[in-house]
Amino acid sequence: MELLWPGFLYVLALIPFLVLVYIFVLRRRRPYAVRFSSLSLVRQAVGKQSQVRRHLPFVLFLLAMSSLVVAMGRPVTTVTLPAANATIILALDVSRSMCSTDIQPNRLEAAKAAALDFITVQEDNVQIGIVAFAGYAVVIQEPTTDRNLLETAVQNLTTARRTAIGSGLLTSLEALSELDDSIPSPFSGVEPVPLPEGQYAPYMVVLLTDGVNTTGPEPLFAADYAKARGIRVYTIGFGTDQNDSPMNCGGFQGGPNDFGQFFFGSGGGGGTGGFRRGIDEETLKQVAAMTGGSYFAASSTGELQDVFRNLPVQLMTVTETTEVSVIFVTLGAVLVMLAIVLSMIWHPIP
Repeated sequence: MELLWPGFLYVLALIPFLVLVYIFVLRRRRPYAVRFSSLSLVRQAVGKQSQVRRHLPFVLFLLAMSSLVVAMGRPVTTVTLPAANATIILALDVSRSMCSTDIQPNRLEAAKAAALDFITVQEDNVQIGIVAFAGYAVVIQEPTTDRNLLETAVQNLTTARRTAIGSGLLTSLEALSELDDSIPSPFSGVEPVPLPEGQYAPYMVVLLTDGVNTTGPEPLFAADYAKARGIRVYTIGFGTDQNDSPMNCGGFQGGPNDFGQFFFGSGGGGGTGGFRRGIDEETLKQVAAMTGGSYFAASSTGELQDVFRNLPVQLMTVTETTEVSVIFVTLGAVLVMLAIVLSMIWHPIP
């Protein structure tokens, strides 16, 4: 806790002065007590008064004064609160391998269904943006609370060639920088001010892919940018080990070898003998670990929907510096009232 006006603490120097005055007044009362003919009779009349009852009201008054002086210094503290403007970026792989039918009707349609289900259950104040990536990445829907726009964007997703996971993550960070001036764009060359250890921005990137990075920046390079900006990335590896499943996506149908030959040729990351469709789980785990997120694996529509439902959206918080003077004012008022009440009960005015 810090004080905006620490000079007011000098007023606390009055506390020892008040204690000295209190002791002086108590001693001044003693000579008058011996004027009675019998001190024992007086003691019997008034009873044995507890030392606690005698001095507690004054002690409470001193504590109340101290609390009010601290309040005058305008104390502030750093608190972590649920983010009112939480934003989630869904970065979805739309490479041609998402046409695989190992998950019916195909991986892309299953991913769309899970994403739509996720969008539907979010709070109305949560902004969601959609980034699609294949050989390059693009923001197809800027962060918004309009669920209709989001649903339209997801439903209109189509596939393209290659897989640029790093570009998908960097483009997601770019979308967040457009929303928050405190987050420099990864393409601006401006280094962000690092957040304290364990603190994160109220933003989240959920990156879903069924393959490996075949073009563009390396995912770990992009993860460094997310880490520096305090943005957690949750990665999802989606697909099965059935890499020989036929393809069916829009107007394209065929087997994996036909697919690789048609879209990648001899130099498109898959080679003439087809392309690699296994999930690079190790890299996805590293990206998540570096940024404070988690990695999830899903091999069916149901598992993917469970992953989306269990994403820790509630962990998105914002750290704010808040003035807490009202707490000390309230405490001081309560102590003053308590001192007055106890004084009236224990020392009633005749």
